[in-house]
Amino acid sequence: MKKLVTGCLSVLFFLTHIGFTSAEETTLEFAEEATSAILMERDTGTVLFDKNSHERLPPASMTKIMTMLLIMEAIDEGRLNWEDKVRTSERAASMGGSQIFLEPGEEMTVKEMMKGIAIVSGNDASVAMAEHLAGSEKEFVRLMNDRAKELGLTNTLFANSNGLPADNHYSSAYDLAIMGKALLQHEKITEFTSIYEDYLREDTSDPFWLVNTNKLIKFYPGVDGLKTGYTEEAKYCLTASANKDGMRMISVVMGAPATKDRNRYITEMFDYAYSQFELHNRYQPEDILAEAKIDKGASRSVQLVPATPVSLLIKKGQSLDGLTEKVTVSDHVRAPVKKGDQLGIITLHQDGKEVLSQPLVAKEDIKEASIWQLMKRAKDALSGRAS
Repeated sequence: MKKLVTGCLSVLFFLTHIGFTSAEETTLEFAEEATSAILMERDTGTVLFDKNSHERLPPASMTKIMTMLLIMEAIDEGRLNWEDKVRTSERAASMGGSQIFLEPGEEMTVKEMMKGIAIVSGNDASVAMAEHLAGSEKEFVRLMNDRAKELGLTNTLFANSNGLPADNHYSSAYDLAIMGKALLQHEKITEFTSIYEDYLREDTSDPFWLVNTNKLIKFYPGVDGLKTGYTEEAKYCLTASANKDGMRMISVVMGAPATKDRNRYITEMFDYAYSQFELHNRYQPEDILAEAKIDKGASRSVQLVPATPVSLLIKKGQSLDGLTEKVTVSDHVRAPVKKGDQLGIITLHQDGKEVLSQPLVAKEDIKEASIWQLMKRAKDALSGRAS
């Protein structure tokens, strides 16, 4: 049994950040004519502005944030490689709307397909990748919905991998921000989402010019993603990310009346965030903050690191005086332990008030000790007592 010494319950990482600031502290209004919007700082999950962010709405091509997340996770797990060839089915080639005009039987690498998805929102590329990863788009959609549940998203349900209009296909501004937060943990994704223009089939007689549907990539300093969306029902939507001054912001707008409006709403929210707030970085995921003892493990202990950066979002000029921290480590941890298992918590307090609580996780796998290791330990223990 893995039990925290203080008896604290384990909670999902994106719900543990309390922070110094919240949406309730501002009376400013943004995205006046949009249906919903949200402004969130990535590391802490602090929400700086909220407008109907939990309302279920059609996400259009912002659906592809989840599609890209599953691709990036498959890459990181070694189930997929960037140079793998992906064959286009007749069904994938038949997708309408935004596309890279794949032909039935045409092959592209995973890297090329990702460019098609991230830059021009290719519906055909999304389906081709879904079929390649899961065997069918239907099975891929099941994986999308499973992942949404794992992220704790209560206002999201997917019916396809690309966001074309469908019954029972919806999300919310808050849920999309959380999806974007998860996607941005894979740092390589911005190598695709930040490309403003590129080519596919460049060395053929029919090169295809890609121009990013997110114009803020070119016109707002620091913007490097993530995904636009438009259908007649959804109107103009955008999940945008920006990285400036050591602080990454995520903003979502749904149901804007025009492209220029969604872009203006996003830039106004980013202007507000970067002019009024700053991020105090305390620890990074590679920092070792504690050790947990392991019972009957091949190693007797495992180092603990933060699951995500330990940071505080503060108003510019706000004092950090009186800030204290406490690390709580699980006891009675029995092998095996998997990398990423939560075995502790770090909490930060200011003037007696908790401002942050975040999981600490195992830095590496710890296998069960072999019978020979256990026998040797028992022998050493007896020898120690005898002396």
